[in-house]
Amino acid sequence: MFALDTNTVSFLLRGEGRVAERLIETDPAKVAIPTVVLHELRYGLLRMSPAAAAARRREHLEQFIGCITILPLDERSAAEAAAIRVELERLGTPIGPFDVLIAGTARAHGATLVTHNTREFGRIEGLVVEDWYS
Repeated sequence: MFALDTNTVSFLLRGEGRVAERLIETDPAKVAIPTVVLHELRYGLLRMSPAAAAARRREHLEQFIGCITILPLDERSAAEAAAIRVELERLGTPIGPFDVLIAGTARAHGATLVTHNTREFGRIEGLVVEDWYS
């Protein structure tokens, strides 16, 4: 399974990079987004202007999420996120709180995290990361 990070879905909605091409090649049953990513995307759209552009992207987002799985931030995800946070803090390389939750969700569900932010997420032990942008 592939869990798409916020930047990957944003690239898809804006038609940037090779994200759409990679998605076409991937079985939709194997594509998901963590709940935290859905939050970030909807928040970003609510802040976006002009309203017409936001409405088009919101429509595309709703169509997209209707075809994929939403990975819940459940008990296993919370436990994985906590473990990731502690480990990165011990190493002196913490990441943001939403990114910790996204990584924890992906790792708990055995998903490959698809992100353009491989430098940050690549430091997390046991998390498989891919970049579909290029």
